[in-house]
Amino acid sequence: MHVDRSEVLTEKRLPDSMTLDTLPLEEAIALMNAQDALAVAAVQTQQTQIAAAVELVAVAIGAGGRLIYVGAGTSGRLGVLDATECPPTFRTEPRQVQGIIAGGESAMFRAAEGAEDNADDGATAIDENYVDCHDVVMGIASGGTTPYVHGALRRAAERGAQTIFLSCAQPAPGEAPADVVIRPLTGPEVVTGSTRLKAGTATKLVLNTISTLAMVQLGKVYENLMVDLRATNSKLHDRAVRIVCTLTGLDRQTAAHLLDRAGGHVKVAVVMQTKSLTADAARAALDSVNGSLRAVIG
Repeated sequence: MHVDRSEVLTEKRLPDSMTLDTLPLEEAIALMNAQDALAVAAVQTQQTQIAAAVELVAVAIGAGGRLIYVGAGTSGRLGVLDATECPPTFRTEPRQVQGIIAGGESAMFRAAEGAEDNADDGATAIDENYVDCHDVVMGIASGGTTPYVHGALRRAAERGAQTIFLSCAQPAPGEAPADVVIRPLTGPEVVTGSTRLKAGTATKLVLNTISTLAMVQLGKVYENLMVDLRATNSKLHDRAVRIVCTLTGLDRQTAAHLLDRAGGHVKVAVVMQTKSLTADAARAALDSVNGSLRAVIG
């Protein structure tokens, strides 16, 4: 897709930062902080669209499908980051939330900016991941025009997937149609065109909201506690024990022993204690209500 990039919102110059290279450091920091606040305000305008995206994702994952983020550069890295954090936080399987970045895994650590220019490569990535009608594919393009992302979205739709498009710029000619479009208009950047700044902040806010609230819809949070966390390190194990203590009233040592008997699964441990069940019976009770702790214990 050919677009006059000089007309893209994220490529325009910000009048307030025209003297950035001569500002005293404290004034420059204040300027960046004030601009960052605009990212939050921009995301707030998209609540309806974000809610629609949450519903698509929750339904897809609940039915055995996947959420697949697709992006290039900063956008791709943020998608991979969000996907990577879901298994320890919500005990998802790695396949359930995935991130695809233009240029492949190495592009996470070393810029591969030219990789974003080929729409066919985006389509190929969708084919290689066997996307189908059970999945949701979310294309992320801060400036709105990334060919790799639009190629991926078009192929995903052809394969029957639901699609979401996230952009921080106004609509551009040739955009791939999407079932949900989220468009927090963050405006020109402090450093012209550097969408790792406000646009990147807004992107992370949107991805955090979608993945978190989709997991809440799927019963992976009770009250505001991550009761489905996977305790893969000492910090998370400590958190798991504290959650069991909070929900059962047990002392720390007893809660830790209970958690061990539950195979490290917080929800199972809580049901074992509150319903006086064995670990197997607790798992069966949870399975019967799609893992909803609230449905079991109220």
